[in-house]
Amino acid sequence: MIEPCPAEFVELGGRLADEARDIVLGHYRQPIGFDDKADESPVTRADREAETRMREILGRQAPGHGILGEEHGAENLDAEFVWVLDPIDGTKAFISGAPVFGTLIALLRADEPVLGIIDQPVSRERWLGAAGQDTIFNNEDQACRVAPRGGLSDSVLWSTSPHMFDNDPADRAGYDRLRERIKFVHYGGECYQYGLLASGFIDLVVEADMRPHDYCALVPVVQGAGGVITDWRGRPLGLRSDGRVLAAAGAELHAAAMAVLTG
Repeated sequence: MIEPCPAEFVELGGRLADEARDIVLGHYRQPIGFDDKADESPVTRADREAETRMREILGRQAPGHGILGEEHGAENLDAEFVWVLDPIDGTKAFISGAPVFGTLIALLRADEPVLGIIDQPVSRERWLGAAGQDTIFNNEDQACRVAPRGGLSDSVLWSTSPHMFDNDPADRAGYDRLRERIKFVHYGGECYQYGLLASGFIDLVVEADMRPHDYCALVPVVQGAGGVITDWRGRPLGLRSDGRVLAAAGAELHAAAMAVLTG
């Protein structure tokens, strides 16, 4: 069983999200250019400035912790506690002015996610999941909960893009099988779709070609809301996972979807 996340780290995660939100909002729907990274994904000044600010705070408040950030790399990954930062998950949506991007902040202890934050700066929505407690939406007293509609045939499935399954024929085949079994599928949710799953509006999220900064923060949020999130074979997600993610609003639905995905 995972130990509860220390309260001071939950508070620190909230401060990081507050600081990143201010920076990101300052650039949202403003004239801003972008550069292409080595993997041809875009990056903006907002991404870099937000991560830099979070790293500065962690350097002062948690100097012995490790950090893995999307924009500025890794340091001290052998530490017991490692922060995983994605200042803007969904940079393409951000550049396009679409408010479905978000800031992702995770804290791992011995490679297990114990704290996860999904923050949508424009709508000012925040999901906070921490080991040992229920997932909280916008600091409300009432925890948010998943709400599965039923079996696969009743389920609503979201994925960021249909093209994220194109790199592996097995991924494509498994995803296509699942897509034929569910009620309907929607694309373009980025990290926001996992918050909607935790709040009871989505049944399944299936993705591939993900990196630790894309999925680590999602784990405590989904689990703390009563959902299940693993790789496609049911293994826990950590820094060394293969990038395939299956999140479901319940254990039975997760098992059914996993059986279809893996053939």
